[in-house]
Amino acid sequence: MTDMIATEFEVLDERFAAIGGDDQVERLHTGTRWAEGPVYFAAGRFLVWSDIPNERMLRWDEMTGAVGPFRQPSGYTNGNTLDREGRLISCEHGHRRVTRTEHDGSITVIADRWQGKRLNSPNDVVVRSDGSIWFTDPPYGIISNYEGWAAEQEIDGCHVYRVDPATGEVRIVADDFVRPNGLAFSLDESRLYVADTRMKHLRVFDVREDGTLAGGKVFAEGTEQDNFDGLRLDDTGRVWAAAGKAVLCYDPDGTLIGRLKLPESTSNLVFGGLKRNRMFITASSSLYSLMTNVTGAPPVWARR
Repeated sequence: MTDMIATEFEVLDERFAAIGGDDQVERLHTGTRWAEGPVYFAAGRFLVWSDIPNERMLRWDEMTGAVGPFRQPSGYTNGNTLDREGRLISCEHGHRRVTRTEHDGSITVIADRWQGKRLNSPNDVVVRSDGSIWFTDPPYGIISNYEGWAAEQEIDGCHVYRVDPATGEVRIVADDFVRPNGLAFSLDESRLYVADTRMKHLRVFDVREDGTLAGGKVFAEGTEQDNFDGLRLDDTGRVWAAAGKAVLCYDPDGTLIGRLKLPESTSNLVFGGLKRNRMFITASSSLYSLMTNVTGAPPVWARR
């Protein structure tokens, strides 16, 4: 049986007043050391997420509520997403790489080096409708043995990367971050939002036709408690960000309009369920779920 806690929405702007959902948030599972990277598989009606320090990935079945192992060892996998063919794309802290799990279960390495140097520890990842794969690369998996294997940093800095869908070239697209983390495209994919956890802000870039970025202004500033992590958009273009003990909601103009409070430090979120209106949230030791009146942004294969 799942635990239930009272839903606590905080309205900071009238534009958030109509947002709501169930009166109670479900805690679907607890017992992880640091839950991360939720990804929803609509075809199978199940959710996969990472338990980084325990080097495992877990699977929750929407039809039965059962939780079991998905992959262990997992290479200290952190962020996950799906590509246009519904294949799992994962950031592996331990192996310092981005991988794709094929439909037959085999694993293909998408990126593990830049100009011959090993990546730090890929953190979060998104796929654009043109097939390009974009990921962030802070050093959390190599600074200790807690979320990976302690190792020397070979690349000078923590950057945002793009993998070309045709050539497989790994290119730095933003090199002025301290700790880049969650990232998400706007609905028309003309902008890319990226969290910088250390700087406690979200930035937004214009995406050029050639796959490069321009701009990079601060989209939203957080408070001392707002360690921005994973990001998702809904189908109106609002940005939802895991930060501190809450999921924050920003209007497309950058105004913080409300938050969903939770009892644990949040790390990431994803919209799933049959109508993409069920919000799944990873937070410290637990996986939470809330049925809302908000619909998540269309999946990558439904765009354009």
